[in-house]
Amino acid sequence: MSLLPNVPSLKSILAGTALCVLGFMTSSLHAQQVFKITAIPDESPTELARKAAPLISYLEQKLGMAVEFTPVSDYAASVEALANKQVDLAWFGGFTFVQASVRSGGKAVPLVQRAEDEQFRSVFITSNPAINTLVDIKGRTLSFGSPSSTSGHLMPRSALLDVNINPDKDLKRVAYSGAHDATIAAVAAGKVDAGALNISVWEKFVAEKKVDTSKVRVIFTTPPYFDYNWTVHADMPIALQQKLTQAFLDLSSDNAEGKEVLALQRATRFVPTAAANYKGIEAAARSAGLLK
Repeated sequence: MSLLPNVPSLKSILAGTALCVLGFMTSSLHAQQVFKITAIPDESPTELARKAAPLISYLEQKLGMAVEFTPVSDYAASVEALANKQVDLAWFGGFTFVQASVRSGGKAVPLVQRAEDEQFRSVFITSNPAINTLVDIKGRTLSFGSPSSTSGHLMPRSALLDVNINPDKDLKRVAYSGAHDATIAAVAAGKVDAGALNISVWEKFVAEKKVDTSKVRVIFTTPPYFDYNWTVHADMPIALQQKLTQAFLDLSSDNAEGKEVLALQRATRFVPTAAANYKGIEAAARSAGLLK
């Protein structure tokens, strides 16, 4: 019978220590996990950052992890960021969602959209008194937004094609401002005869008196279409997708936090969406030769 106390061997001590270190590292990594979101740069960088700030704070509470906004240089970069899983969540227009779906092999999953995005529209504006209809734009200069913009390019281009105006052949010059607010500025300054942009940004500028409507006016509004949405990659765990979706659906103007987030997102509320809603956008893009 041994009189020695029951002392653990060096091997078992080292093994236990290793497990503790591994557990600590795993715990630390989990604690440091960052949920990354991005958005198509359809407005100025300062405006995008302003809109993102309260949403980030809200999502951090709902998801229980750090949330970070990752700005991108252009629309194509937002598509690549989601397709390559460099970000977890992306704010896309209808056309950018279609591009992301194609680029990712069908792995782009739209979760929610604003209620307003079920019936979205584009407007054509001008400061030229001789322009009163779409047909009057023929032979003149026009600014779209980004080439990949749904509301600032694709749907306005489709509207022109519907009245037999091919922008690449029938206009004096086509410009791309890169963002909706830049399009308004170009028209107001007389740099182009007309411009096409998202109706939401136009209405915001009018409400905030950032545009002189005695000089710049709307001459055409497109029929409604599905537009913006929040999209994730299909490889995101379903439980996290559901948690994220519910966070957006829970936003309400009945409380101060929800009211601020919704106001900055220019939304009354968020509703579920699905890839099928954007089949019309895909068809329009293929018809206009913008999607191969």
